[in-house]
Amino acid sequence: MEKLQFLYQLKLIPSLLDQANWTDKENSIVQHHFEVLQKLQEEGKLLLAGRTLNLDPMGIVILEVDTEEEAVELMNNDPAVKEGIMEAQLFPYRVALYKK
Repeated sequence: MEKLQFLYQLKLIPSLLDQANWTDKENSIVQHHFEVLQKLQEEGKLLLAGRTLNLDPMGIVILEVDTEEEAVELMNNDPAVKEGIMEAQLFPYRVALYKK
């Protein structure tokens, strides 16, 4: 069965756009978020993850999985989403070109 690709977009909740509002709790959640993404990469489910560097940052995660349900589950279980510091939106996606 051919794998499906999905992109989920992450946006910080408005109160965290100001770095002064961050505590050790939010930093810990983001660290756990990164560790989960690393595990997905090791499992072959993560194609790419990153973020913009502007004042209103946006993150993207591109997954390659068996079903849309799996993508939804992975997105909803992302620690940043699950803990409520980021909001996420899922899109069907297909990588067309990439640097080798």
